[in-house]
Amino acid sequence: MLNLLKNKHILLGITGSIAAYRMPDLIRQLQAKGAKVKVIMTKGAQAFITPLTFSALTGHPVYTDVFHFYSEHPIIHLDLARWADIFVIAPASADVIAKLAQGMANDLLTSTALGCSRPILVCPSMNPNMYFKPAVQANLRRLTQNGFYVMQPAKGKLACGTEGQGRLPAIEDIIARIEMFFFPQDLRRYKILVTAGPTQEAIDPVRFITNRSSGKMGFAIAKLAAARGAEVILVSGPTQLRPPYGVNFISITTTQEMKEAVFECYPEVDAVIMAAAVADFRPRYTPQKIKKADGLALYLEKTEDILSLLGQYKRHQLLVGFAAETGDPLAEAKRKLEQKRLDLIIANDVTQPGAGFGTETNQVTLIYRNGVRECWPLMYKEEVAMRLLDRIKGLLCRMC
Repeated sequence: MLNLLKNKHILLGITGSIAAYRMPDLIRQLQAKGAKVKVIMTKGAQAFITPLTFSALTGHPVYTDVFHFYSEHPIIHLDLARWADIFVIAPASADVIAKLAQGMANDLLTSTALGCSRPILVCPSMNPNMYFKPAVQANLRRLTQNGFYVMQPAKGKLACGTEGQGRLPAIEDIIARIEMFFFPQDLRRYKILVTAGPTQEAIDPVRFITNRSSGKMGFAIAKLAAARGAEVILVSGPTQLRPPYGVNFISITTTQEMKEAVFECYPEVDAVIMAAAVADFRPRYTPQKIKKADGLALYLEKTEDILSLLGQYKRHQLLVGFAAETGDPLAEAKRKLEQKRLDLIIANDVTQPGAGFGTETNQVTLIYRNGVRECWPLMYKEEVAMRLLDRIKGLLCRMC
């Protein structure tokens, strides 16, 4: 698996918000990825959770006072600022956001922020009435103008019982945003459409036909394309996966719905990566549940081939397809490449161990329009996605 956070220094600033109770989980997940974490707590944060908790988790003292002498960091605010690869302020209260926006330095957290030349990520958490106050919104805009990075809070029910936007972003999203700072931003100028997962075709109101696609390959591509700066649209059929942070997610069910979503976006994108396993057939729909006593006979008709249609209407777009096959995958992939006017196709034999549906790994062969082939060893799907995006970037650069 990709491990961008291994040995990275994450300085975590915790402020006076009830969401402070979620920070042990953030620390554990960062450490699981190999990161080293140190913690600053404001006086308000200590009212919600004790420093001892974070000291036990990180193996370091918890830093609380700019005037306290810490032997390992004699000039505490500047030493911590130099130690950090990134300074994450989570949860960020309205009070601390206001102080940061004004350039104040009246405690250890704000003094460290003022002395920090590394990226500072601010994760607001507060009641929606507070969050949407003009003063708070103005402070957040000022932070962005001053070079801070600000995450949007999540929507949902808050600890105070209010529904709305103000929840601390999901821990997975915070980690994904942290990881983005350590990716090359080499796809920033591109807009990429990715499809993922299966499609489902209804037999009657309670039954459908589908395939075994988990969506993991397409979701990995979308996640890493966004992390590398691309504007990403992810169109996905039903999966058990959480949409990656930073993508425009469009959920569909049927092949027709996928076709409509893809073609609505198609004219404005630079590349399409069709990683979805689209149903090739749909049954004749019965509006009432078919009774077991009546038996079940399926009359199937072909669905439209979305990838072929994209090839027909192709203008400036780079078109990338996937071919999950059995028997002779390379021959079938080459046929699809030529017939559908693709620039690149990725073939894999789903009967091979570790390369089938639902696995964490994949073993693929890339076939380009000029006939060149690349055979890759078995790798985690995120590693496949990263390498594939390298190749797609090269193709996009040559098309410019």
